[in-house]
Amino acid sequence: MARHYGPYGGAYVPETLVPALTELERTWKSARKDPEFQRELRRLSRTLGGRPTPLYFARNLTRRAGGAEIWLKREDLLHTGAHKFNNALGQGLLARRMGKPRLIAETGAGQHGVATAMIGAALGLETEVYMGSVDIERQRPNVERMRLLGARVIPVTSGSRTLKDAINAALRDWITNVRTTHYLLGSAVGPYPFPDIVADFQSVIGREIRRQSTRAFGRLPDLAVACVGGGSNAIGTFRPLLSTSVELLGVEAGGPAGSRGAASLSSGRPGILHGSLSYVLQDPDGQIAETESISAGLDYPGVGPEHAWLKDSGRVRYRAVHDADALKAFHWLAEDEGILPALEPAHAIFAAVGEARRRPAREHVVVTLSGRGDKDLSVVLRGSH
Repeated sequence: MARHYGPYGGAYVPETLVPALTELERTWKSARKDPEFQRELRRLSRTLGGRPTPLYFARNLTRRAGGAEIWLKREDLLHTGAHKFNNALGQGLLARRMGKPRLIAETGAGQHGVATAMIGAALGLETEVYMGSVDIERQRPNVERMRLLGARVIPVTSGSRTLKDAINAALRDWITNVRTTHYLLGSAVGPYPFPDIVADFQSVIGREIRRQSTRAFGRLPDLAVACVGGGSNAIGTFRPLLSTSVELLGVEAGGPAGSRGAASLSSGRPGILHGSLSYVLQDPDGQIAETESISAGLDYPGVGPEHAWLKDSGRVRYRAVHDADALKAFHWLAEDEGILPALEPAHAIFAAVGEARRRPAREHVVVTLSGRGDKDLSVVLRGSH
C-alpha cells in the first residue's frame, strides 16, 4: 500500500491504523473514477467554494519589482479565505462516502480548521479541531469562526503547543476512534495515502493556472512560486506543471534572522515524522527540533515527502524567507494592490518580487496567493511597530 516518492513517504504507523488507511486509499481511488462523485466535487467547488479563482495581474507590484510581470493566483478569494477549502471539501466527501459521521482535523493558522468546520456543517458531520494553545492565541479570529460553524476546538498544551503537537493529538484521537472518525489531514504530509490525496484535491490550483495563463498572456508562466509549510498549496500548484518547462520555486519560513525558522528543506535532514519519511528539522541527537515562524501555517518541522523528492531531483528549487522580509511583502501587496495576504504567502511574494527583478519584462511569474490576511492582522500590527 505505502507509496514512496523516491526514498521518501511510506506509512510508518501503528497496526491499528493500517485498515483505516487501506479503506481510505480504496475509497479515494474509487471516487476518482466515479462520475457522480466528481460532479458533486465540481458542483460544490463552484457553488460553495467559488471556483475557479482568478489569475490577477499585479501591475503595481510588477512596477515595484521592475522586471518580469507578477501574476497572483487568488486562492485567498475562496470561501473561508484559503486554498484549504479544496482539500477539506474533497476529504469531507470521502468521509461521507465511507459512512463516517465524525471529522477531526488539526490546524495551525486556523484556515484548515475553518474549512473543515464549514465542510462538517455543510455535510452534516460532527467536527472537532485540534489546535496548539500558542496558535489559538495568535489566530483567535479563526478560533471563533470554527466555533460559530459548530466545531469544537480542542487546545493542545503539550510540546511546542503548535501545529506539530496538534497533529500528534489528532492522530491519537484517530487511533482511538477509527471506526467512526475520519482524520481530515490538512497538508500533503503524513502516512500514505494522505500526501497523494491532498495533492490530488489541491491540484485544481495548478490546472487552473495552466488554463488561465494561456488565456491571459498566451503561454505558460516562466516561473511559479508558492509557500511551503507542510506543502499542500505548493504541491497543488506544482504537480500539474511538473511535465512542463515552467520553473518552480517553493518558499519556506526562515523565521527570525539568524535562525533556521521552520525551513525543513533548507536546514533539515531525512527523518520520520507523523508516519512519513521526509526532510525534518532535528537537533544533533535526532530529536524533532523546535521551530519558529511569524506565520502559524508554516510553523512545522517537516514537509510533505513529494517535496523532499522534488528537492533531491532538482525539479523544484526551495529557499527560505525570514520573518521581517515576509512582513515587508505583506505591506507591499497591501499598499500596491489593495490586497491583504496571509503571512504564509507573503513569504512567497517576497521571493517572487526578487525573482521578477532579475528577469526581463517579457517573462511572467505566477505566485499562488494561498490565503488572505484577516487572521494575521494582530501579528502584523505587532511586528510593524
